[in-house]
Amino acid sequence: MAVMNEPAAKSEQKGYNRGLILGLTMAESMLLLVFCLLLVAAAIISAERQKTADALRKLEIIQAELKTVKDDLSSERLEKSDLEKKVEAMLARIAALTGSASQAAEIEQEWRELVDARDALGRYKEQGLSPNQIADLKRIIEVLENADLPSKDAPALQQRLDELLAAEGFQETSKPHEWPPIINLSEAGGYFFRSGSAELAPEFEAKLSGSIADQIAESLERYQVNIIEVIGHTDEQPISRTGSNFDQSVIDVVDGRKPVTAIVPADNAGLGMARAIAVANVLKRDPKLAGASVLPMSGAQLVLPGDTMTTGQAGDVESRRRIEIRIRRKEVPATP
Repeated sequence: MAVMNEPAAKSEQKGYNRGLILGLTMAESMLLLVFCLLLVAAAIISAERQKTADALRKLEIIQAELKTVKDDLSSERLEKSDLEKKVEAMLARIAALTGSASQAAEIEQEWRELVDARDALGRYKEQGLSPNQIADLKRIIEVLENADLPSKDAPALQQRLDELLAAEGFQETSKPHEWPPIINLSEAGGYFFRSGSAELAPEFEAKLSGSIADQIAESLERYQVNIIEVIGHTDEQPISRTGSNFDQSVIDVVDGRKPVTAIVPADNAGLGMARAIAVANVLKRDPKLAGASVLPMSGAQLVLPGDTMTTGQAGDVESRRRIEIRIRRKEVPATP
């Protein structure tokens, strides 16, 4: 409360001082506060713009990946399982970016239709039909449907169409024409014999009875085959022995009366055969392969990996010291 006898100027100065905040007037303080709020708002807007730009870039990347997958699908370079995995991953990423369930559902439906079309095309190809032939057959069917033929003519027309398709080789087949895979078991891949011998390393024998036997059994079922060929290959390093008991021991080893270590080969042909017998004996004991015939063979040092003949590539080469397992269907002698 101002003293009555104080000068008016002094009293006014005290009132002015009470309106100051840190040396600023109330109006100046409010302007400073508004300026700070504008700075914060600008920072928030800039951050949101950056997030939006990042999301748009990610969306462009995903769209490019979608185009790549569609291109791969049209050229049939993707397996069905790989395609489904990519579809699921892309749908999840798109849903996370867009947050739209309806858009994700539309994209999923589009992909399912592409997958169904690919599967249908695969079934037609199994029957020997090319895409052009499928298109021709589709046009023929459309013409027949629009022709409104009398019902009495339909059976004869169907019979004639079946004859034409059979003549062109379009009859159905139970399996596509595929070759069973060749299983390559080389020293470079970790499948070892004792040096100069047909004695299997314990790890090699365990794999033969496990994953390798499973793979062979799956191929036997898938390709409807019943012959397992086991081929022993060596490199071109000469064997220093001069004598061999191969002819005297091989039958006893194949029949299981002697161990494979009883065979003493004197050349690479005998060593390749002895190693093939060692692998064949393990496979013959596996109950999963009981319905198949196991035939040991020797490729000696003559056949390089990739089925090419050697021209004298000597040396210590692990990839050439290998067992190849090939499966096929038993040949039926032709009747005269």
